[in-house]
Amino acid sequence: MIIKHFNLKKNLDKKINFYLLYGKNIGLIEETINNILKPNFSKNIYYYDESDILSDLDNFREQILNNSLFENNKLIIINRATDKILEIIEELSEKKIQEIKIIIKSGILEKKSKLRTYFEKKDEFVIIPFYEDDNQTLMLIAQNFFRQNKIQINQENINFIVRKCVGNRIVLQSELEKIYNYAHKKLKIGSNEILKIINSAENHSISELTDQCLAKNKNKIINILNDNIPSTEDNIVILKSFLYKLKRLKKLKKETEIKKNQDQAIASFRPQIFWKDKEIVKKQLNNLSLDEINQLILRVNSIELLVKNNSQISTYIVNDFILNG
Repeated sequence: MIIKHFNLKKNLDKKINFYLLYGKNIGLIEETINNILKPNFSKNIYYYDESDILSDLDNFREQILNNSLFENNKLIIINRATDKILEIIEELSEKKIQEIKIIIKSGILEKKSKLRTYFEKKDEFVIIPFYEDDNQTLMLIAQNFFRQNKIQINQENINFIVRKCVGNRIVLQSELEKIYNYAHKKLKIGSNEILKIINSAENHSISELTDQCLAKNKNKIINILNDNIPSTEDNIVILKSFLYKLKRLKKLKKETEIKKNQDQAIASFRPQIFWKDKEIVKKQLNNLSLDEINQLILRVNSIELLVKNNSQISTYIVNDFILNG
């Protein structure tokens, strides 16, 4: 059953257990989940990636169909879904689960997608497409923001802010938050102040982004993503940086096992690791097992191929990987 995202709240049926949210607009997908679905469903939330489910189906079935799950309401959120997940969804549907809600998130699904077709044809399933925001939509979001927060700003400056966000709702929300933090005690904000706020973000390097991601510094990762709008080419470079650093960590893990000393392994590594990078490398080594590193290398390789074949949504794909792992 197809529902428009703006009609979901008034048509929300708690008897429905399966929801498929797909499309380019990752910002609106997250808003819908956080503002509509989560508040109406269980607070016991479990996140999965399709690849993790498919690599261990028996374990996933056990966790879902386990009696204890039926005794406690659960909300399951599955990220980066494709047609490959359909078989397990059909199986769960046949089990007539009652106490579990399943939200499936996906990127673009073509009309021939089996997963999309399955959800569209079933009345007891909900599918919601999320299309890209146009400038008019983002303009309304910005105008409502300034009106609600009683900040005076002229239309020219609003136009400038929207243009800087290049159709990205997440970037717009980040910029509006910066403006609010700067101006929430002021009644009016001018062009010079807008320019200062919008352009004042530190230009973080790709190396910094990948380092913080591998060190699992969530707050720093979000700050870097908020301050940058990467191109398709940038996204390829980000993935190449991940591969280089993951392969370096793999070698360091093996050297540490041989030398029985992490500091010695880092000190003797070639090419040399500079002193300013040693602490972040240590944190990465402590946070990731050798098996996790190997799995990430495989993931990055597959994501690079996905990005090259879907350049129009490359930022969505890469950001989703960075934020959700």
